[in-house]
Amino acid sequence: MLILESILIFFLCLVGLYLLFNCLYLLTFALAGLVTRNEPDEEATGFVRFCILIPAYKEDVVILDTVREALAQQYRGQSDVFVIADGLKPQTLRSIETLGGKAIEVQFEKSTKGKALQFAVSALPEDVYDAVLVLDADNVMDSNFLEKVNLSFQKGYQVVQGHRTAKNQDTPFALLDACNEEINNQLFRKGHQALGLSPNLIGSGMAFGFSYLKKLLVNIGEVSGEDKEIDFRIARDKVKTDYLHHALVYDEKVANAKVFTGQRSRWISAQIACCKKYFFEGFVQLFRHGNTDFFNKMVQTLLLPRILLLGALSIMFMQSLVNPYGPPALYWAILLLTGCGSLLIALPGRFYRASLWKAVLHLPLAFLSMCRALLRSRKTGQTFVHTPHVSKTITSDIRR
Repeated sequence: MLILESILIFFLCLVGLYLLFNCLYLLTFALAGLVTRNEPDEEATGFVRFCILIPAYKEDVVILDTVREALAQQYRGQSDVFVIADGLKPQTLRSIETLGGKAIEVQFEKSTKGKALQFAVSALPEDVYDAVLVLDADNVMDSNFLEKVNLSFQKGYQVVQGHRTAKNQDTPFALLDACNEEINNQLFRKGHQALGLSPNLIGSGMAFGFSYLKKLLVNIGEVSGEDKEIDFRIARDKVKTDYLHHALVYDEKVANAKVFTGQRSRWISAQIACCKKYFFEGFVQLFRHGNTDFFNKMVQTLLLPRILLLGALSIMFMQSLVNPYGPPALYWAILLLTGCGSLLIALPGRFYRASLWKAVLHLPLAFLSMCRALLRSRKTGQTFVHTPHVSKTITSDIRR
């Protein structure tokens, strides 16, 4: 009996330390993200030639509106729009050409965004374009997005991440997803940039030097979550990413629990894969090469997703009320308050309205969906999971 009690105490203390690490990490970057970075108005002295690549897997519903919006960009330089068409209907392909865009048709036994991008970049002439902007099939750029990204390339950056934000908040799950997007922007982009660390890529609204992206995509293979893999490759090269908080690109948020579960299972699968692949290399990069960016990205793969973290903290607090072993209830209460406080600090003030409190009531369902996603993540890593998009326009009170 004494042995079992000792094992239980050790386990609970170990869980307590792990969750403490999660909370302190989030709090550090939530506070750092409050630092406002001045992005002074500058005049461009030159204009890079942009190739806008939009991977589209069976996205006939939204792709034409995305192409139309991309072609309407107010950019004084060259910007050509290419749809990497995987499974699009023939009439959709003809409509893309009619609008003024171009289609690059691909067909894979197992479709991934990484393979689609690799095919397109290899097919395009390297001497015609200086930079590649990657969008998702549902993304809409703010009118001056390319102008702002161009200034970053003018300063010498080879990787630029724009501020991806929600274009719809019409359901409780969409609002929760929108909140999660902005919290991630504060923690993993603004906060990291403020402390001198390289901001994370998101997967869209990101731009690269043409030849550098071509190098990054070599042997990208069957990777699910190619943005994480590319992030590690950039960190290994010690190339800094610029994050432009005022360069907006609007992205459709998931509307229901089913789509939420499928999307998160893919994200968790990619996180676990990167953790296994780069855990030991993270320490080598830190101690042998002084590469704090690479080590930090490895550390991020050890973090619990925020909804799972809040759920775990709540469960541990409730069990401590009846379980005399392990850390006391006060410890778990402080961690729960720290975790919640970190997320509230990171959430922009414009989200604090009546609809948010209604969406919060769906957090238990979101937690259960995340648990299902965690259980499905191993299977997801072996198959292609597509997130369907249906929203063609930006909700009127969202655009800013």
